[in-house]
Amino acid sequence: MEGFTAWLLRHTGDEGAIGELARKAAADPNWPEGPNRLQTFTDHLEGVGATRTTLQNLTDAWIQYASR
Repeated sequence: MEGFTAWLLRHTGDEGAIGELARKAAADPNWPEGPNRLQTFTDHLEGVGATRTTLQNLTDAWIQYASR
């Protein structure tokens, strides 16, 4: 199973919330590569002052990633 970051970065061209999150991740030189846990990415986004919407988009993306 590939990691969340690799999965997310495949969606940079998508419309909508996941595409927007993917573009933010691609532009962030400090985006975590792992460990592959939702909390890792939540902590990172909270640390850079992400909005609630971005955090919700992360959760939604994680659910889609985990359910594949």
